[in-house]
Amino acid sequence: MAMVAYIRVSSIGQSLEAQRDKMLAAGIEPGHIFEEKRSGVDSNRPALKDALRFVRKGDTLAITKIDRLARSASDLLNIVNELKAKGVELRVLDQSIDTSSPAGRAMLQMLAVFAEFETAIRAERQMDGIAKAKEKGTKFGRKPQATDDVVSSIRQMRTEGLLIKDIMKATGLSKATVYRALGGAEGEQQGAAV
Repeated sequence: MAMVAYIRVSSIGQSLEAQRDKMLAAGIEPGHIFEEKRSGVDSNRPALKDALRFVRKGDTLAITKIDRLARSASDLLNIVNELKAKGVELRVLDQSIDTSSPAGRAMLQMLAVFAEFETAIRAERQMDGIAKAKEKGTKFGRKPQATDDVVSSIRQMRTEGLLIKDIMKATGLSKATVYRALGGAEGEQQGAAV
């Protein structure tokens, strides 16, 4: 009967150290800690799959918080059912949940619903923030590579008879960007004779 840990953060810039320290403090051996830096909504989480394959009957899978394991109630319940079928319990350290008791299983299900609700609210707030930013004129995405000076230069080169491929080479821009600089459909007509 071993304690096995799964720890996760959503992005490369975040640190696993705090979660790792909690697991070590709980007495989990370093070789039994599975960790990864991936989004919780990503269904392809190799370290989680490895942890679920590694645990055996009588083991306990430990996580720090429910949202480290799953982002939706249905995903969490699928994982819990998979663990249950293998005879493995789940322990959530920060929320003091242990699925070896009926009260622990009930609390886990309630917290999963709240976690999913919180994720939905956060997404809604994010969309509201994006809409407000757009209303204020904030531009999203990459900045255009073809500035006014570059567009002028591209048009001058084309007027001088340079082929599209030569303009691309000279500016380091893609064919689509060069055509846009030449005026879209008009640029495509000019470029037809490339």
